[in-house]
Amino acid sequence: MIPFSILDLAPVPEGSAPADTFRESVALARHAEALGYHRYWLAEHHNMPGIACSATVVLIGHIAAATSRIRVGSGGIMLPNHAPLVVAEQFGTLATLFPDRIDLGLGRAPGTDMPTARALRRGMGGADNFPSDVQEVMGYLGEPQPGALVRAIPGEGTNVPVWILGSSLFGAQLAAHLGLPYAFASHFAPAALDHALAVYRETFRPSMYLDQPYFMLALNVHAADTDEEAVRIRTSQQLAFAAIRTGRPGRLPAPVERIEDHLDPMTLAAVSEALKVSVTGSPESVRKGLEALLSRYRPDEVIFAGHIHDPAARMRSYEIAAEVMRGLSLS
Repeated sequence: MIPFSILDLAPVPEGSAPADTFRESVALARHAEALGYHRYWLAEHHNMPGIACSATVVLIGHIAAATSRIRVGSGGIMLPNHAPLVVAEQFGTLATLFPDRIDLGLGRAPGTDMPTARALRRGMGGADNFPSDVQEVMGYLGEPQPGALVRAIPGEGTNVPVWILGSSLFGAQLAAHLGLPYAFASHFAPAALDHALAVYRETFRPSMYLDQPYFMLALNVHAADTDEEAVRIRTSQQLAFAAIRTGRPGRLPAPVERIEDHLDPMTLAAVSEALKVSVTGSPESVRKGLEALLSRYRPDEVIFAGHIHDPAARMRSYEIAAEVMRGLSLS
């Protein structure tokens, strides 16, 4: 069975507050652990009214403390926003508190708009330093080096697993060069998926971390007991994505009956293209959709995302996804 995981952006629905979101994330993580999910990742975003995971490291610790077995980590930490030593110390502390349960996914984008990026960054050249910053983080988390002038304490010797996250060829090339696992952000930026995956697999160099490529496919899931209900609950994510693309981000909207009545054809087409790596529908429809995606991309692991306004409906969606994944038999 292919391992399956959850990517939580800690959405804040209309009519609720971040405190409600954090409670729902804990409840979802506990439910995911009981359902057999492998990882529970949180993604760094800033200055977005509908996403509450800006202090990603704090939330990772909160989720890890509320669960007992599931791996918890970042999908990802946006490294240009942070000093490598600080990231190593933070994740070294997490790994010391929760041994063998913490993952560190690293991304190259700022995770926000440019004014906020300027407020966050150590310097505007952070993205250009990404490869060296990744290796610096890994060095701090690796085995202690005699004579090292700077050490991550806690951190050194924890060997927290590092992942490269990306939506372009750059991340695929870096992950392959360093021999690291690679997660592609196909849940919102699928344009380069086929090319990036081919580059990663064809140019992968075995390392002390991996002897062969390990690819995680990110996809959206909106599952419900009927196709009609799944299509309805998906409209919240479509509306939210359209709002971000048009410069009007807000809290996660309530679902609507007909998305066509709320988005013009051009905007809807752009949103549909961005969110095309998705499965939506009843358990049977989700099964067919997953079979098609998994047969095409042959991932080593899948990670599900999905903004759903009602917490109970979100729980049910991930429950259906887990049931389907356990029942898949791919040749």
